[in-house]
Amino acid sequence: MNRHLISAADLSRDDALLVLDTADELARISDRPIKKLPTLRGRTVVNLFFEDSTRTRISFEAAAKRLSADVINFSAKGSSVAKGESLKDTALTLEAMGADAVVIRHNASGAPHRLAEWVRGSVINAGDGAHEHPTQALLDAFTIRRRFGRSSGSGTGPPGAGPGRGEALDGLRVTIVGDILHSRVARSNVLLLHTLGAEVLLVAPPTLLPVAVDAWPCSVGYDLDAALPKSDVVMMLRLQQERMNAAFFPSVREYSRRYGLDSARMAQLPERAIVMHPGPMNRGVEIAAGVADSPRSTVVEQVANGVSVRMAVLYLLLGGAEADQ
Repeated sequence: MNRHLISAADLSRDDALLVLDTADELARISDRPIKKLPTLRGRTVVNLFFEDSTRTRISFEAAAKRLSADVINFSAKGSSVAKGESLKDTALTLEAMGADAVVIRHNASGAPHRLAEWVRGSVINAGDGAHEHPTQALLDAFTIRRRFGRSSGSGTGPPGAGPGRGEALDGLRVTIVGDILHSRVARSNVLLLHTLGAEVLLVAPPTLLPVAVDAWPCSVGYDLDAALPKSDVVMMLRLQQERMNAAFFPSVREYSRRYGLDSARMAQLPERAIVMHPGPMNRGVEIAAGVADSPRSTVVEQVANGVSVRMAVLYLLLGGAEADQ
């Protein structure tokens, strides 16, 4: 693997499978009475968050602590950033503190890339603007593989139902629905799922698709009802109204009627299909409460799997790289 994880495009097929297989091994620690390993003892991981976050920040913190790393949580609110300090000056401060890895979430696309030029430690992109969120894509792929897995203890699906440990997601049909335009999760998932062999379909109103979406390694559709019967995985995206500065659709009610996943639409899915959502959810808008809480939903699993996947990323960037030298 590279020294940094800034984009899902940074991962080759072998790199992605290595992360997923490592996460599979580390997930077993969650079943132990003591959920810690000494792997990163003496290393320092800084969570540098310029945007509000609950799941991602706590997930990275839990992952680092389970690997015995020292964790420093940095929030832009109440810090020198609020007084006008630049990202570069913040980076130089972290460098002086000896940070081995910096996990950054920033509202500006490209911020992690710039940060990687200023620090010697590894940089992990935890979400930059509407650009990318690679560890979310990894945990989504990990969740899909477990649900369709055939290795012992790694999946809930029937034997031979689909990819398992050591395997990619070849042939699986993944439909990503909703606000593609403002979603960093969608971009990272398209890149990673394509790398792992899945067929990806984006479904959204034309106004919520990026201008250059034709260059993405996926297909595009506008009819959710037509896509559902052919989908193994349906990933619903949150409608990010806080990022919208124009009228992208007539009303939230109209959007929900055409692109929301309710019980009637879920009944159109194949029997083994699953429903995903990266969170936070707008219940009653893009996903009905009954769908979000159904056995087919992987929302809670995604949160739990996020810790294992981020442990794997930290281990491979900090511990695994050193062990191979």
